[in-house]
Amino acid sequence: MNPVILITMTLSLCMGTLITTSSSHWLLAWMGLEINTFAIIPLMAQNQTPRATEAATKYFIIQVTAATLLLFASISNAWLLGQWNIQQMNHPFPLIMLYTALALKLGLAPMHAWLPEILQGLNLPTGLLLTTWQKLAPLSLVVQLPTSNYTSMVLIYMALLSILVGGWGGLNQTQLRKILGYSSIAHLGWMFLVLQYLPPLTFMAFIVYVVLTFSTFLVFWYNKTNTVNTLSTSWAKMPTITAISPLILLSLGGFPPLTGFIPKWMILLELTKQDMMLIATMAALSALLSLYFYVRLFYAMTLTMPPNNLPATLPWRVNFLSPTLPLAISTVISLCLLPLTPTTTTLLSL
Repeated sequence: MNPVILITMTLSLCMGTLITTSSSHWLLAWMGLEINTFAIIPLMAQNQTPRATEAATKYFIIQVTAATLLLFASISNAWLLGQWNIQQMNHPFPLIMLYTALALKLGLAPMHAWLPEILQGLNLPTGLLLTTWQKLAPLSLVVQLPTSNYTSMVLIYMALLSILVGGWGGLNQTQLRKILGYSSIAHLGWMFLVLQYLPPLTFMAFIVYVVLTFSTFLVFWYNKTNTVNTLSTSWAKMPTITAISPLILLSLGGFPPLTGFIPKWMILLELTKQDMMLIATMAALSALLSLYFYVRLFYAMTLTMPPNNLPATLPWRVNFLSPTLPLAISTVISLCLLPLTPTTTTLLSL
């Protein structure tokens, strides 16, 4: 892609997200979401393959549908209550429509089916943008929406369904990008589970998820692996990264004493404070499904041998030219932040 176009699309992504997160008017928020959508579509289709074009077209249709539903809900609220302010959505009909539109934009269950399919058609850097940065603007709108008794139950059911679907859907997958898509759905479920009770904890869970996903995508990108079977050749390409990668995967699954355990631990603690022990138990048991396919990737990367003979010169002897500093920093954060949990909670005023 032309560097000028790449810089333009990147700046447009940042501008769209900033417009949405800083706006209090629904039309401005909608405009920021549209800028965000149109900025990432050229990045999706830059490979000019049929699969990438299909993914970009599907993403365009899904996001336009969600944006139209969001605009219709905001107009309905303005018609019924005379309010365009994001925090003044008090009528149940437009509020339910807004939650549906934002769940469709985020890929939250039961509006989740598009995310793994679209992610499968993208390269890993664009997929990383889709699963991290593109969720920031809709999530900021969800945080600002008011909650009531009926919306509270809708959020809890959607969150539990997302955790279950994210774990169950990734069990039988062989494509790494689809597995990461279902992982994104499951982590979104954890964020939504505590959203109405402690929004700063949702923000912390999102930050931890971004760091862990960044490390995982970089590992797969450096290894040039797209399927579970090709993970078995990782030790011959980059032995050091192969030794560290299983710990990153376990941290992504929330395995103690790694960093990924922080948000799940604190979310379960907050749910028990709200006298929601049954929901906390269901979420913890559903998380075991996600942990299983992370362990499956762990096993494929470290304990299996490739089915073919390796060439005489092992790939790890070839000079590795990609910058490894981002992976090094994100790996340290992914593995070692659990002792700093009190400091983290203090900074976020939890």
